[in-house]
Amino acid sequence: MSTETARSYQQHRITAHDARQWLEREHNTRLVQLAAIEESEPDSSDQLMAAQTQAIRNVLEEIAAARRRLDEGGYGTCQTCAQPIPVERLEILPYARCCVGCRPK
Repeated sequence: MSTETARSYQQHRITAHDARQWLEREHNTRLVQLAAIEESEPDSSDQLMAAQTQAIRNVLEEIAAARRRLDEGGYGTCQTCAQPIPVERLEILPYARCCVGCRPK
């Protein structure tokens, strides 16, 4: 890897500390959302509540997977093309598995 390529790669990486903070913030946000749904009284929108609950649980699983990738050294690398995921994407979606170009449609 050339020095210029290495420098560009490092600029697109984040620290483990930042990643852990982003993931923790996302995790806590989802837990608050889940608690709010579970505390609400059942009504005619039970199907909507069930869908929202499942969506939040899915995101919590994605966050757990991102934490494992962080621990194993694969965090921030696209699982499809193996290129670094841009920091801007990880700031918005810290549990992203893929870069924008490879994301599932």
